[in-house]
Amino acid sequence: MSRATQYRTKQKAEIVTYLKSLPGIKITVNDIVKHFASCGITIGTATIYRHLEQMVANETVKKYFVDGVSGACFEYIGEDMENHEKRFYLKCEQCGKLVRFQCQELEHLQNHLLNDHGFSINSAKTVFYGICNKCSAKQ
Repeated sequence: MSRATQYRTKQKAEIVTYLKSLPGIKITVNDIVKHFASCGITIGTATIYRHLEQMVANETVKKYFVDGVSGACFEYIGEDMENHEKRFYLKCEQCGKLVRFQCQELEHLQNHLLNDHGFSINSAKTVFYGICNKCSAKQ
């Protein structure tokens, strides 16, 4: 294995470890760059994009476009694709944090809309906007 291959593998491992540390949270490439910069780890933006796109292709990372304004968000899902499709999202209108959550009440609503109204909700694109606890506490 060449030194360049080892370096890329180490970088990918760093990215995966970071993504795994944020279960249910979507982050942007800029968030990842800032994290590694704050840790003194140099990983280029293009390298991060390349590794994320490989993980998206391997279905271990999910790529989202939450709205038409924000850039892509990424979330590590590992082998959890089946349960992942049953989750909804909360987005803080102040800090922009995006959190994935699962709620039986919303699943009941989803089933009701399908069974009684013939309408299927795409939970992966369903986002509830509001203010997170952290931002609420600042007010």
